[in-house]
Amino acid sequence: MFFPAYNPERTWDFKMHKKGRVIRCITKDATIVALAMDSTAIVSEAERIHKTSAVVTAGLGRLLTAASMMGIMLKGKDDSLTIKINGGGPAGTMMAVSDSTGNVRGYPVNSVVEIPLRADGKLDVGSAVGKKGLIYVMRDTGGAEPYIGCTPIVSGEIAEDITNYYANSEQLPTVCALGVLINPDLTVRVAGGLLIQLLPFCPENVIDRLERNTASLPSMTSMLDSGMSVTDILGKALDGFEYEIMDEYQPEYKCSCSRNRIERALSSMQPEEIRKLPDEHGMTEVTCHFCNHAYHFKGDDLEVLIKNQSND
Repeated sequence: MFFPAYNPERTWDFKMHKKGRVIRCITKDATIVALAMDSTAIVSEAERIHKTSAVVTAGLGRLLTAASMMGIMLKGKDDSLTIKINGGGPAGTMMAVSDSTGNVRGYPVNSVVEIPLRADGKLDVGSAVGKKGLIYVMRDTGGAEPYIGCTPIVSGEIAEDITNYYANSEQLPTVCALGVLINPDLTVRVAGGLLIQLLPFCPENVIDRLERNTASLPSMTSMLDSGMSVTDILGKALDGFEYEIMDEYQPEYKCSCSRNRIERALSSMQPEEIRKLPDEHGMTEVTCHFCNHAYHFKGDDLEVLIKNQSND
């Protein structure tokens, strides 16, 4: 069974709220930090921009959700986080970039992948992503070089790979749940995530209680689709714990591209390379991978960039 790869009749509700919602909390005994996210609007915007097939929407949506929550955990307001995964599957490399307030952007190398559903009737994200490769997490905190950690891909299903990354690269016991539910017309019904981390010196009884809670949790998509809010989901995951909400965010799918940034990128090229860029009509088009916005440069525009190079 296949989802259709592309449906020209699909529509989007442009009146829907364009932002996601994330709540972060900490238990009063300072043993657990948890985040819950409704990323439906963000994943919907990614699907609209990239026109992804169902399985790619699910994979990219999970990656965007994870990156947004992990970005919120950054300490500096100008910090950023990038996750890149390529397991050798037909979707190719997927990338997501988040700032410290959870605003996120991303793209897949291959937007349309058609593979059968799994035996249980669910989208086979693991086969689309692949299982032979690495997941990279890069944190740019303003230093001379960003921190880069990587671990082998476990399943390609994203959540398990994030959990494994934290356990082996950062030695942080972590529970990660991610989900994207797709409508028959390829639009996004619901999407969201849960990220729970044990803080140092967490006692065994806390670990045992949390394991029982998370083992009984329904999937993220079923909880969101049933009408549960992120507050409800946190309450269910942390049942039996006293906790307080630290902060709340309303992140968006937000690209940081601009004409000035594209000009700076072009200016890093050699003059002879720049002069080879125009097509037969004398135009150069540069398209942003993250938002698909196209920037156009005439031959005169490129000559100005070359001239400015010589003046620097």
